[in-house]
Amino acid sequence: MTPARTLGLVVALSVLAAGCAGTTAPDAPATTGASSSTTTAPSPTADPSSVAPATRADTVVRPRAPSLVVLPGGRRVPVRAVGTTPAGLLAVPDDIDVAGWWRGGARIGDPFGSVLVAAHVDSTTQGLGPFAELLTATSGSRLRVESGDLHQEFVIRERRLVPQGSLVDDSWIFDASGDLRLTLVTCAPPYDASRGGYQNLAVLTALPLGPPETS
Repeated sequence: MTPARTLGLVVALSVLAAGCAGTTAPDAPATTGASSSTTTAPSPTADPSSVAPATRADTVVRPRAPSLVVLPGGRRVPVRAVGTTPAGLLAVPDDIDVAGWWRGGARIGDPFGSVLVAAHVDSTTQGLGPFAELLTATSGSRLRVESGDLHQEFVIRERRLVPQGSLVDDSWIFDASGDLRLTLVTCAPPYDASRGGYQNLAVLTALPLGPPETS
Protein backbone atom coordinates (compact mmCIF):
# COMPACT_ATOMS: atom_id res chain seq x y z
CA MET A 1 0.00 0.00 0.00
CA THR A 2 1.31 3.45 -0.90
CA PRO A 3 1.41 6.29 1.67
CA ALA A 4 -1.12 8.22 -0.43
CA ARG A 5 -3.61 5.37 -0.35
CA THR A 6 -3.13 4.98 3.41
CA LEU A 7 -3.99 8.65 3.89
CA GLY A 8 -7.12 8.21 1.79
CA LEU A 9 -8.24 5.37 4.01
CA VAL A 10 -7.73 7.45 7.13
CA VAL A 11 -9.77 10.33 5.73
CA ALA A 12 -12.57 8.10 4.48
CA LEU A 13 -12.98 6.24 7.75
CA SER A 14 -12.58 9.35 9.87
CA VAL A 15 -15.72 10.83 8.34
CA LEU A 16 -17.63 7.55 8.42
CA ALA A 17 -18.14 8.30 12.09
CA ALA A 18 -19.72 11.68 11.37
CA GLY A 19 -21.98 10.35 8.63
CA CYS A 20 -23.12 7.42 10.75
CA ALA A 21 -24.03 9.81 13.54
CA GLY A 22 -26.65 11.39 11.32
CA THR A 23 -25.02 14.70 10.53
CA THR A 24 -25.11 14.02 6.79
CA ALA A 25 -27.36 10.98 6.35
CA PRO A 26 -30.75 11.62 4.69
CA ASP A 27 -32.55 9.95 7.60
CA ALA A 28 -31.49 10.92 11.10
CA PRO A 29 -31.09 7.80 13.26
CA ALA A 30 -33.91 7.13 15.67
CA THR A 31 -33.38 6.06 19.28
CA THR A 32 -34.32 2.40 19.67
CA GLY A 33 -34.62 -0.07 22.47
CA ALA A 34 -32.37 -2.52 20.68
CA SER A 35 -29.64 0.08 20.45
CA SER A 36 -29.80 1.26 24.06
CA SER A 37 -29.39 -2.25 25.37
CA THR A 38 -25.76 -2.30 24.27
CA THR A 39 -24.44 0.88 25.81
CA THR A 40 -22.58 -0.97 28.56
CA ALA A 41 -22.09 -4.34 26.92
CA PRO A 42 -18.52 -5.62 27.32
CA SER A 43 -16.52 -6.53 24.25
CA PRO A 44 -16.30 -10.30 23.79
CA THR A 45 -12.79 -11.67 23.75
CA ALA A 46 -11.31 -14.88 22.47
CA ASP A 47 -7.99 -16.28 21.39
CA PRO A 48 -7.63 -15.51 17.66
CA SER A 49 -5.00 -18.24 17.42
CA SER A 50 -7.81 -20.80 17.53
CA VAL A 51 -8.83 -19.78 14.02
CA ALA A 52 -6.46 -20.26 11.10
CA PRO A 53 -6.26 -17.03 9.09
CA ALA A 54 -6.28 -17.19 5.32
CA THR A 55 -2.81 -17.19 3.80
CA ARG A 56 -1.39 -16.74 0.33
CA ALA A 57 -1.35 -20.52 -0.01
CA ASP A 58 -5.10 -20.55 0.67
CA THR A 59 -5.86 -18.08 -2.11
CA VAL A 60 -6.72 -20.30 -5.05
CA VAL A 61 -9.48 -18.15 -6.54
CA ARG A 62 -9.62 -14.70 -8.05
CA PRO A 63 -10.48 -12.19 -5.29
CA ARG A 64 -13.95 -10.69 -5.61
CA ALA A 65 -15.89 -7.87 -4.00
CA PRO A 66 -18.47 -9.17 -1.49
CA SER A 67 -22.08 -8.94 -2.64
CA LEU A 68 -23.88 -10.51 0.33
CA VAL A 69 -23.38 -10.91 4.07
CA VAL A 70 -25.32 -13.54 6.01
CA LEU A 71 -25.56 -12.35 9.62
CA PRO A 72 -25.48 -14.75 12.62
CA GLY A 73 -29.28 -14.67 12.85
CA GLY A 74 -29.62 -15.72 9.22
CA ARG A 75 -30.52 -12.31 7.77
CA ARG A 76 -29.14 -11.93 4.25
CA VAL A 77 -27.91 -8.39 3.64
CA PRO A 78 -27.02 -7.29 0.10
CA VAL A 79 -23.68 -5.52 -0.17
CA ARG A 80 -22.63 -3.03 -2.80
CA ALA A 81 -19.26 -1.41 -3.43
CA VAL A 82 -18.99 2.18 -2.18
CA GLY A 83 -16.44 4.94 -2.25
CA THR A 84 -16.57 8.41 -0.77
CA THR A 85 -18.73 11.44 -1.48
CA PRO A 86 -17.31 14.76 -2.75
CA ALA A 87 -17.32 15.85 0.89
CA GLY A 88 -15.10 12.91 1.80
CA LEU A 89 -17.80 10.87 3.55
CA LEU A 90 -17.99 7.11 3.19
CA ALA A 91 -20.99 6.63 0.89
CA VAL A 92 -22.90 4.09 2.98
CA PRO A 93 -26.16 3.15 1.17
CA ASP A 94 -29.18 5.16 2.34
CA ASP A 95 -31.26 1.97 2.45
CA ILE A 96 -30.74 0.41 5.88
CA ASP A 97 -31.31 -3.04 4.36
CA VAL A 98 -28.20 -2.67 2.17
CA ALA A 99 -24.61 -2.56 3.38
CA GLY A 100 -21.63 -0.91 1.74
CA TRP A 101 -18.27 -2.57 1.13
CA TRP A 102 -15.47 -0.01 0.99
CA ARG A 103 -13.78 -0.69 -2.34
CA GLY A 104 -10.40 0.40 -0.96
CA GLY A 105 -10.35 -2.60 1.38
CA ALA A 106 -9.74 -6.32 1.07
CA ARG A 107 -12.00 -8.66 -0.94
CA ILE A 108 -13.05 -12.27 -0.61
CA GLY A 109 -10.03 -14.28 -1.65
CA ASP A 110 -7.45 -11.67 -0.67
CA PRO A 111 -4.77 -13.13 1.64
CA PHE A 112 -4.64 -10.19 4.06
CA GLY A 113 -6.30 -6.95 5.12
CA SER A 114 -9.69 -5.80 6.39
CA VAL A 115 -12.86 -6.53 4.42
CA LEU A 116 -14.74 -3.46 5.64
CA VAL A 117 -18.55 -3.55 5.44
CA ALA A 118 -20.71 -0.80 6.98
CA ALA A 119 -24.44 -0.04 7.20
CA HIS A 120 -26.78 2.30 9.03
CA VAL A 121 -28.25 0.83 12.20
CA ASP A 122 -31.67 2.48 11.73
CA SER A 123 -33.53 5.50 10.39
CA THR A 124 -36.58 7.55 11.26
CA THR A 125 -38.44 6.33 8.17
CA GLN A 126 -37.32 2.69 7.95
CA GLY A 127 -36.92 1.72 11.58
CA LEU A 128 -34.29 -0.80 12.65
CA GLY A 129 -31.95 -2.18 10.04
CA PRO A 130 -30.45 -5.68 9.97
CA PHE A 131 -27.10 -4.42 11.24
CA ALA A 132 -28.79 -3.64 14.59
CA GLU A 133 -28.20 -7.34 15.27
CA LEU A 134 -24.49 -6.58 15.54
CA LEU A 135 -25.06 -4.55 18.71
CA THR A 136 -25.72 -7.76 20.64
CA ALA A 137 -23.69 -10.26 18.61
CA THR A 138 -21.34 -12.39 20.70
CA SER A 139 -17.94 -13.92 20.22
CA GLY A 140 -18.18 -17.25 18.45
CA SER A 141 -21.12 -16.28 16.24
CA ARG A 142 -20.65 -17.13 12.59
CA LEU A 143 -21.14 -15.09 9.45
CA ARG A 144 -20.93 -15.84 5.77
CA VAL A 145 -19.75 -13.55 2.99
CA GLU A 146 -20.70 -14.33 -0.61
CA SER A 147 -19.95 -13.11 -4.11
CA GLY A 148 -21.66 -15.16 -6.79
CA ASP A 149 -20.60 -18.77 -6.34
CA LEU A 150 -17.69 -17.78 -4.06
CA HIS A 151 -18.23 -17.76 -0.30
CA GLN A 152 -16.23 -17.67 2.93
CA GLU A 153 -17.19 -18.40 6.53
CA PHE A 154 -16.12 -16.13 9.40
CA VAL A 155 -16.41 -16.26 13.19
CA ILE A 156 -16.79 -13.16 15.37
CA ARG A 157 -13.88 -12.70 17.76
CA GLU A 158 -14.45 -9.24 19.17
CA ARG A 159 -16.92 -6.37 19.40
CA ARG A 160 -15.67 -2.92 20.36
CA LEU A 161 -17.38 0.41 20.90
CA VAL A 162 -15.32 3.15 19.27
CA PRO A 163 -16.14 6.81 20.02
CA GLN A 164 -17.32 8.86 17.07
CA GLY A 165 -14.60 11.04 15.60
CA SER A 166 -11.30 10.54 13.83
CA LEU A 167 -10.29 6.91 13.42
CA VAL A 168 -6.62 7.69 12.81
CA ASP A 169 -5.75 5.85 16.02
CA ASP A 170 -7.99 2.91 15.05
CA SER A 171 -6.40 2.02 11.73
CA TRP A 172 -6.97 -1.68 12.44
CA ILE A 173 -10.53 -1.09 11.26
CA PHE A 174 -9.48 -0.43 7.67
CA ASP A 175 -5.81 -1.41 7.50
CA ALA A 176 -4.89 -3.35 4.36
CA SER A 177 -2.11 -5.17 6.20
CA GLY A 178 -2.27 -7.98 8.74
CA ASP A 179 -4.27 -11.20 8.66
CA LEU A 180 -7.45 -11.29 6.63
CA ARG A 181 -10.51 -10.34 8.69
CA LEU A 182 -14.07 -9.18 8.19
CA THR A 183 -14.78 -5.82 9.84
CA LEU A 184 -18.43 -4.86 10.28
CA VAL A 185 -19.33 -1.32 11.35
CA THR A 186 -22.57 0.37 12.38
CA CYS A 187 -23.68 3.11 14.78
CA ALA A 188 -24.05 2.45 18.50
CA PRO A 189 -25.58 4.25 21.52
CA PRO A 190 -25.86 6.58 23.23
CA TYR A 191 -27.88 8.73 20.85
CA ASP A 192 -27.69 12.49 21.45
CA ALA A 193 -29.41 14.65 18.86
CA SER A 194 -27.76 17.79 20.22
CA ARG A 195 -24.33 16.27 19.50
CA GLY A 196 -25.13 15.00 16.02
CA GLY A 197 -26.64 11.57 16.71
CA TYR A 198 -25.07 8.31 17.83
CA GLN A 199 -21.90 8.81 19.84
CA ASN A 200 -20.22 5.45 19.18
CA LEU A 201 -19.48 2.98 16.44
CA ALA A 202 -19.90 -0.74 17.00
CA VAL A 203 -16.99 -2.48 15.30
CA LEU A 204 -17.00 -6.26 15.02
CA THR A 205 -13.95 -8.23 13.96
CA ALA A 206 -14.47 -11.70 12.49
CA LEU A 207 -11.76 -14.12 11.39
CA PRO A 208 -11.99 -16.67 8.57
CA LEU A 209 -12.76 -20.26 9.48
CA GLY A 210 -10.99 -21.39 6.32
CA PRO A 211 -10.18 -20.31 2.78
CA PRO A 212 -12.89 -19.11 0.39
CA GLU A 213 -14.77 -21.85 -1.45
CA THR A 214 -16.83 -22.11 -4.60
CA SER A 215 -20.20 -23.81 -4.81
